[in-house]
Amino acid sequence: MAEKTIFEKVVSGELPSKKVLENDKFLAFYDISPKAPVHILAIPKECIKDFDCADSHLLGELCGFAQEVVKKVGIDKSGYRIITNIGVDGGQEVPHLHLHILGGTKLKFPPLV
Repeated sequence: MAEKTIFEKVVSGELPSKKVLENDKFLAFYDISPKAPVHILAIPKECIKDFDCADSHLLGELCGFAQEVVKKVGIDKSGYRIITNIGVDGGQEVPHLHLHILGGTKLKFPPLV
């Protein structure tokens, strides 16, 4: 059996997190190493390796969940950025699909190169 990812451990409660929003399919929590005043990770509870491995229905639901998250934390009107990293060259560190939701300040572009 493969070792659990850090996000699977967060979902199972083995590791603590500062939860923002949760439902039966998804969990959103604050990143432990924030890159903006608001930096939240939104993940499916089921371990799906990355964006390319997810079906379009799940991605649509995850995007809808992210919309709920930004409203809950109050960045829906001021603006925010959503990023997902895919693969080593894309900067993915945890092999579990996740959206980075960043906001709370005027974000610069280009991001994290």
